[in-house]
Amino acid sequence: MKLVLFDLDNTLLDGDSDFEWAQFLIEKKILDRDSYESRNEEFYRAYQSGTLDIMEFLDFQLRPLSQYPRHQLNRWHKDFMQEKIHPMITDSARELVHRFRGELIAIVTATNAFITQPIAYEFGVKHLIATDLEEEKGEFTGRVAGLPSFKEGKVTRVESWLSSIGFSMNSFEESLFFSDSINDMPLLEAVDKAVAVNPDQKLLAHAKLKNWEVLQLHGEA
Repeated sequence: MKLVLFDLDNTLLDGDSDFEWAQFLIEKKILDRDSYESRNEEFYRAYQSGTLDIMEFLDFQLRPLSQYPRHQLNRWHKDFMQEKIHPMITDSARELVHRFRGELIAIVTATNAFITQPIAYEFGVKHLIATDLEEEKGEFTGRVAGLPSFKEGKVTRVESWLSSIGFSMNSFEESLFFSDSINDMPLLEAVDKAVAVNPDQKLLAHAKLKNWEVLQLHGEA
């Protein structure tokens, strides 16, 4: 059996769910455009450059989740899936996941689990390793629970998940990780086969040096 890991944003998705969630809330006038839009774009640029302060970003992104009841957030998320996420799910991405049917598959993303769990279901992927959110009586507190699934944290979280189900990284005939981002270098280096999917320029340069496979899943980058 193989271990097959997928990043989500700009890898399986032709876009970024984290960024688009904030934009969705702005467009619905749930968040104030003047207060949030420029900061959202600033954080996204920092992520793309590999300089994101993950805890600063999570404080920005998770705070609104604590201001509304869970049932309201769930209703908004259903609209978000229809308006923002479904257009970002391509046939080629579905086919890539389907290619590994029968292997142990997980989506490994820095984006929080509230946003990404329904997206994982949409891909038919049972296992999701995402940044977890703290809850009190079923409502979000606006804080992170545990280690964010980001950079080296992705490796730690994958290893912890595998241990919890009786495996390790060495338990498989081959381990693979598909990602677009230089932020994912720690996990890309940890698997047997790294695949750069529509990679950013820093990852593309590294992939060429390492002779990694480069996959243009959503057309030319």
